[in-house]
Amino acid sequence: MTDNNNKQDASNMKKAWIVYALIIILVILALVFIVADDNEEKLFFSLMTAAAAYVFRPTDRFMKKQIVRFMSSAEEVNDK
Repeated sequence: MTDNNNKQDASNMKKAWIVYALIIILVILALVFIVADDNEEKLFFSLMTAAAAYVFRPTDRFMKKQIVRFMSSAEEVNDK
């Protein structure tokens, strides 16, 4: 049972990081194609957004709290 829970937690953590990466990619695309006026700004927005997303990435503890918040059912939350 514990092994199954560990695999499920690892799977949920991978999904959460994939969602985080996709959100960052969407932000970069929006900045590059909508906000930027010239090539220099496109390069700046793409590199600096990726760098800021890396530096200010959420901790594993925060990610686990969000996974529990979004992946658990209402019954499990009421039991805790």
